[in-house]
Amino acid sequence: MTTVDVSPLTRPDEEEVPPWWRQAAVYQIYPRSFADANGDGLGDIPGITSRADYLAELGIDAVWLSPFYPSALADGGYDVADYRNVDPRLGTLDDFDDMVAALHARGIRVVVDIVPNHTSDQHLWFQEALAAGRGAPARERYIFREGTGPDGSEPPADWESAFGGPAWRRVADGQWYLHNFAPEQPDLNWDHPDVRADFVTTLRFWADRGVDGFRIDVAHMLTKDLTDPLPSRATLDALPRDGHHPLIDRDDVHEVYAQWRAVLNEYDPPRTAVAEAWVDPSRIPLYASPESLGQAFNFDLLEADFDAGMFRRIVADNLALAAESGSSSTWVLSNHDVVRHATRYGLARPERREDGRPAVKHGTEWVRGGGDPAALDAEAGLRRGRAATLFMLGLPGSAYLYQGEELGLHEVAEIPDGERQDPTFFRTGGEDYGRDGCRVPLPWVSSEASFGFGAGRPHLPQPAWFGDLAVDVAEQDPTSTLRLYRRALTLRERLQTAEQLEWIPTGRPDVLRYRRPNGWEVVTNFGGEPYTVTGSDADPLLASTGDAALIVPGESTLWLGPRG
Repeated sequence: MTTVDVSPLTRPDEEEVPPWWRQAAVYQIYPRSFADANGDGLGDIPGITSRADYLAELGIDAVWLSPFYPSALADGGYDVADYRNVDPRLGTLDDFDDMVAALHARGIRVVVDIVPNHTSDQHLWFQEALAAGRGAPARERYIFREGTGPDGSEPPADWESAFGGPAWRRVADGQWYLHNFAPEQPDLNWDHPDVRADFVTTLRFWADRGVDGFRIDVAHMLTKDLTDPLPSRATLDALPRDGHHPLIDRDDVHEVYAQWRAVLNEYDPPRTAVAEAWVDPSRIPLYASPESLGQAFNFDLLEADFDAGMFRRIVADNLALAAESGSSSTWVLSNHDVVRHATRYGLARPERREDGRPAVKHGTEWVRGGGDPAALDAEAGLRRGRAATLFMLGLPGSAYLYQGEELGLHEVAEIPDGERQDPTFFRTGGEDYGRDGCRVPLPWVSSEASFGFGAGRPHLPQPAWFGDLAVDVAEQDPTSTLRLYRRALTLRERLQTAEQLEWIPTGRPDVLRYRRPNGWEVVTNFGGEPYTVTGSDADPLLASTGDAALIVPGESTLWLGPRG
């Protein structure tokens, strides 16, 4: 075994500064699509280690790794067969330790994904449950029920899974089990003491290996009230999500997280956690409180148009929620579950429901249509995407970046049906093309096989146009999106503060301008006409469109900094 230092990253003045995560720039890595060190077509842990210098040059504070655990890949690794190991196709625990040591040596912390709502159907517990049969204690760790109808051949309820199709599957002996996602992802029973104890063991396992924090997948869905008779889907849909819904965002889930928080606080420094919780905004502070996970994702910008009014409302609302919880906000424009923001901003604005949310996920209709180039203004989408990124990076709180956005990558729509992997595509009969388009392996070197991702054929096909956006090309272009991200993140590290912002009137509804207490100003022109900055004591520092000047072109952002 390789001897490496896997202690958590600390600094001598750790106690004198706020916790690192409150204002961090965090880079999400989807391991199977980041870098492939052994040439088998799948990105792996040694591949991440090989790119440690790239990550350091980018200027991030932490990486968040999507699941790298043993998995049958029914849902891109979110079907976990063993929570305390590395998928052998992606490496070993020694490889993981080497990666942590390499990142820590460069000042980069490590956050890993925890998937507690469900396991893989290949997990030892579920295989034991299947073999044990009706009424066996092993089945109590999951949610098994008898069917309905005269012979039990109908599911216990007419619920639908998040990926389409029924949420119940029948096993050989006639019972049914609940899976709120793919059938290969059976839901755990969080009333069972074994389940609660095992996840505490998992948290300790990774924290002891030097992991600095955890991202909690579907944090709002663990606990459930499955008292018979089970409600119908129509009844479920009509129930308020106020802490007492049978399946979603229940108050009692915070009993679980209070236990986790006590465990995470035993470490020095305390390990961080951030909740993926798709809940009513008024409920977010429960997950972000210091007694619970401590921070929660804010996904509002993922659903917003490139629109000044929407952006300002979202910022104001989420800063208020962060103040209520005592946490810091999180800002996200892209991740592994949504169409990349450079593409979203280049498409026609989506129709919206009465609550203001898109009637369909922004961009999915374009993907379903085969990615018609005529429907995407790619140049405008990237221009707006760069402007939105600089707007977001200037805000107080944590900024989460998704691998490839720093290259200006668009969504990949042209994936043949036979090469798609997302269970959503298959369970909806192709109606929803799912998330494969943002998970295509990254381009590193324009002239190499698989654009430098690895020696073998990548697990998802890369389009020819990826070569123009490869890292080696971007590094030579002073106007590239990569060079912009590097400059922005370097400046952000120097300028970022926990203090809030002040809105400065611009006289135009399509231009937003805010100032941080240290004199840092951000001006974003969401419109088409140039905007001239006046009344500022700050000097231009960085612009999303090129040279920084007091005239801000349409669809661009300018940073200004205090003189001297």
